[in-house]
Amino acid sequence: MNDASQIVARQRAYFATGATLPLSFRKQALDALRASILRHEADINAALMQDLGKSASETYMCETGMTLSELSYMRSHMARWARRHHVLTPLAQFPSDSFTVHEPYGVTLILSPWNYPFMLCMEPLIGALAAGNCCVLKPSAYSPATGAVIRTIVAECFPPEYVTVVEGGRAENQALLEQKFDYIFFTGGVNVGREVMRKAAEHLTPVSLELGGKSPCIVTADARIDVAARRIAFGKLLNCGQTCVAPDYVLVDRRVKDELIAALIRHMTAMAGRDATKNGEYVRMVNEKHFDRVCGLIDPAKVVFGGRSDRATLRIQPTILDNVTAEDAVMGEEIFGPVLPIMTYDSIDEAERFINDRPHPLALYLFTEDRAVQQRFLDAVPFGGGCINDTIIHLATSRMGFGGVGQSGMGSYHGKKSFDTFSHEKSIVKKSTLIDLPVRYAPYSRLKDRLLRVFLR
Repeated sequence: MNDASQIVARQRAYFATGATLPLSFRKQALDALRASILRHEADINAALMQDLGKSASETYMCETGMTLSELSYMRSHMARWARRHHVLTPLAQFPSDSFTVHEPYGVTLILSPWNYPFMLCMEPLIGALAAGNCCVLKPSAYSPATGAVIRTIVAECFPPEYVTVVEGGRAENQALLEQKFDYIFFTGGVNVGREVMRKAAEHLTPVSLELGGKSPCIVTADARIDVAARRIAFGKLLNCGQTCVAPDYVLVDRRVKDELIAALIRHMTAMAGRDATKNGEYVRMVNEKHFDRVCGLIDPAKVVFGGRSDRATLRIQPTILDNVTAEDAVMGEEIFGPVLPIMTYDSIDEAERFINDRPHPLALYLFTEDRAVQQRFLDAVPFGGGCINDTIIHLATSRMGFGGVGQSGMGSYHGKKSFDTFSHEKSIVKKSTLIDLPVRYAPYSRLKDRLLRVFLR
């Protein structure tokens, strides 16, 4: 790796030239990125198969296609977001014009994770470029093949003083975090997120933290159980549960628990096969350490489906645990694997209280036909985002922001939220010099006091 300080200094010097500011330059950058992604689609597929065992279909649905969709949306709307926006001027400031303008932060750092190593590197980059920033990208060391493809794509599109990729592990992360960036965007776990925030605080650098947590699924007695089970199974098995918004556990009304478990078994079998460890399109755990950790969360006495694993292929069967309690190991941390604990409740009050007594989740999924219950959870339970009668899909749009709350993260991105995240909005009042009302100037008088009360009320 080039010295981190030299990388940042080179990008800061380039940003100071103003080259990244014209809207035409930003559009050309996004166009070049799109063309390169399309040229390297086969390489992206091969890299994700090597790193995670992802099929080409799942890669396009969850990585390449999502990235291209975000890129197209940003390219179509960024001109409107970038232009000056006028607002009404208070009477006390007459005559003047009030408006806001967006400016890029400057040199930005994007630290991306291994679970969606292409999309979660590219989507923040799209926002950073659209806003006019330079950028240092740091892919995860746990997905080296994808990191190498990202490096190739970036080098093909941009000079290193504009965008550069730094590969490596902890040493490289630490070296980068010692530098003064103008904005840091991090996606990953809570513990590393704390370290990123500590390092950023030394330079008073603003941050976005896209973290995680234990995202619950609540299933009420009036839910359409078969549909709920199919959609929960989809969300849990996507990327083999290695998704920050995967359904982490189920809270189900005791009266329909057995029906739900039977439906989950049926749909998980249909999606992954009777023995998922033999399914060539079933995503594997990213490495042995993660494989061992997830296997360690499975209590054999509570397994009602699955439970088997293959260390040679790093595959873990979809696994359902019944009669789980809050004290079980599987409820003590985010699972990040294909293990689904089932817990029951007797009243909706009990379910709400269980969730609110724990850190705010990144996502929440509620399955019910009762509109009053739907509104209750929207009003009374804090969470980053989620779905009613589905899972995962709330993040698959550029028209809504995605982010956490509390321990599950801070900041939001996707679409306009990404543009805003990587921009500083300046508020400007342009005052006329033809008239200069004397009411604000000393010495003050009763007349001026009366006029102030007319203007400011």
